[in-house]
Amino acid sequence: MHVLLENSVSLFGQRIAYAELFGQVFALAVVFLAQRRTLWTWPVQLVSVVLLFTVYASAHLGGLAVRQVVVGLIAVYGWWAWARHRDPVFGVAVRRAAPRELFAVAAAFVVGTVVFALVLDALDASWAPWPDSAIFVGTLLAFGLQAWGLVEFWLVWLLVDAIGVPLQLSSGLWFSAFVYTIFAGLVVYGWVSWYRSAQRQRDGVPVGQPGRVG
Repeated sequence: MHVLLENSVSLFGQRIAYAELFGQVFALAVVFLAQRRTLWTWPVQLVSVVLLFTVYASAHLGGLAVRQVVVGLIAVYGWWAWARHRDPVFGVAVRRAAPRELFAVAAAFVVGTVVFALVLDALDASWAPWPDSAIFVGTLLAFGLQAWGLVEFWLVWLLVDAIGVPLQLSSGLWFSAFVYTIFAGLVVYGWVSWYRSAQRQRDGVPVGQPGRVG
């Protein structure tokens, strides 16, 4: 793994470690796979996790590094959950979150961000504990909602992207910041795709056939 960290490629006049390059490319692939609700989403995510853990640890971003470990555990769970909730007609079951679930997610984000930021600050594990913490908590919530098949996980990703771009730029990880901006566009498309799929499943319309939206 040190080889991928120590060796780099030049893109647009900037040096990018192979670990960061490949880790973010795999992360982008995860978004495409998640849109299609394929089980390959999760093993590809695990590869990305390993690569990006080394990148963030070397950049002294403790929250983002620990995030990769937890995301790896969630990816294992998500792989198992999606394999169990596949339907021969509709594919992976997805649905919109109930109001109480949305409230729980919002509360978890606020409380989790405050608690983890204080931990990072106390341990001097991050030079930017508050945005680092928000990204950490938001990512865990997004992957958890994704594993449960809730459409709103895409919206949580939009929030993570909005916080992540300036943090990555400030950390000198400009390629990761660029990837985050690409994520934002893909996330919007993914949300529309999952929303329509959830609507079809609610209406009992098989995948590939037009369903009522609204």
